[in-house]
Amino acid sequence: MSPDGSTSHWSVGAITRAMLPLLLVLTVIELGSGLVLDALQETLLAYPTLLILVPVTIGMAGNLGSILAARLSTAFHLGLLSFDPTDDHLAGNGLATVALAVTLFPLVGAGAWLLAWLVADPALALATVVLVALTSGVTLAVLAVLVTVVTTYGAYRFELDPDDVVIPIVTNVCDVLGVVVLFGAVRAIV
Repeated sequence: MSPDGSTSHWSVGAITRAMLPLLLVLTVIELGSGLVLDALQETLLAYPTLLILVPVTIGMAGNLGSILAARLSTAFHLGLLSFDPTDDHLAGNGLATVALAVTLFPLVGAGAWLLAWLVADPALALATVVLVALTSGVTLAVLAVLVTVVTTYGAYRFELDPDDVVIPIVTNVCDVLGVVVLFGAVRAIV
């Protein structure tokens, strides 16, 4: 309910006015992710393990950002979140997101290498794949935290419901960042 007691922001028209421009911009952002992938096609075909890592890395980054977005949105609605860097909810959830990435991404790398080993020649050593996954995962987690906090704050400033806008923005931006960061890690490590 809005402050005046009405539920006008829950109407189809209000939701469409708030979300349609956002969804159009996010569609263009997703096209950018596809163009980056297309530019890196040769690298993907040369290293099958990286081909396996792409969707998993993108998905995990989006998932980490979405989890954080949901937690921040809940804290915001409960009045527990301030956008002060010393806020325990903000800092604690951000650190938990990065810690989760440190835990999960080495497993993702090892799983991708194992799958590549089962179906083809992985062409990269297990340690290299795990290092690429860990480096890209931690970098993406930090970026996902930044994008999520900035987007949640933006929703607050523009008086939008963070439940409506933050997760779509975070997942789409993490898709593009996931591709860019993964291949940045590949170029630095491989």
